[in-house]
Amino acid sequence: MTNQSTLRDRALAFRALHVPGRPLVLPNAWDTASARIVEDAGAAAVATTSAGLAWALGAADGDRLERDRAVAAVAAVASAVRVPVSADIESGYAQDPEGVAGTVRAVLAAGAVGVNIEDALYGGAEPLRPVAEQAERIAAARAAADAEGVPLFVNARIDTFLRGAGGVDLTLERAAAFLAAGADGIFVPGAVDPETVKLLAEGVDGPLNVMVGPGALPVAELAGLGVARVSAGAGIAQAAHAVVRRAARELLGTGTYDALAGGIDYGELNALLGGAR
Repeated sequence: MTNQSTLRDRALAFRALHVPGRPLVLPNAWDTASARIVEDAGAAAVATTSAGLAWALGAADGDRLERDRAVAAVAAVASAVRVPVSADIESGYAQDPEGVAGTVRAVLAAGAVGVNIEDALYGGAEPLRPVAEQAERIAAARAAADAEGVPLFVNARIDTFLRGAGGVDLTLERAAAFLAAGADGIFVPGAVDPETVKLLAEGVDGPLNVMVGPGALPVAELAGLGVARVSAGAGIAQAAHAVVRRAARELLGTGTYDALAGGIDYGELNALLGGAR
């Protein structure tokens, strides 16, 4: 278990990485191996992807994974790397603000110094939580971290674009409320148009995080628009699983192995995972 002094230092270091125009780039990981590979590639921090993490544990994304299993996976990632770790905790793995606070305490005990908390609702009539309700959940997360003496970076994810629930104006409205409740940054996945990103970067009174993938603007261009954090989300996990499917279908179909080309050398990967932390 990481002590509070180390956690505070890591949390402060993680906060300092969020600079508009010089964004923190996060190739999201989902387990120990992917976290070590991301760190070895030169990442200044490691962030988990809730979807990739859930899939690795045999669960679907979207508030379906039990908190204890998710936190245990975060702990494994945090113990595998030296850089700060941020945990994607979906909507908090809890029904109410008190439960979100409990999740935050557990995540801190696991060694993470940042969290993503999303405002999406699954299985209901509305795609997003009411602003006031989500603000209470963020405030609970903030208070729980402050009580532990750790300046946890709370990244409020707003799913207006991802779920087709609104545009720039509604996103900025929600962002202002969540920042006032104690969030440190705003994450708007699904916002990819340059003009939209620019308006968000200018309108959000805090670091803006966007999600990238094939066809998105390069990091350098996002930096020029004022973005402070760039995440791959579940994209790397999806690509990795695509290799599994291609290789399996090829082997079972044609009996050939071309899909296996380009893999990391066995000795290199073994040394990376077997070395001391």
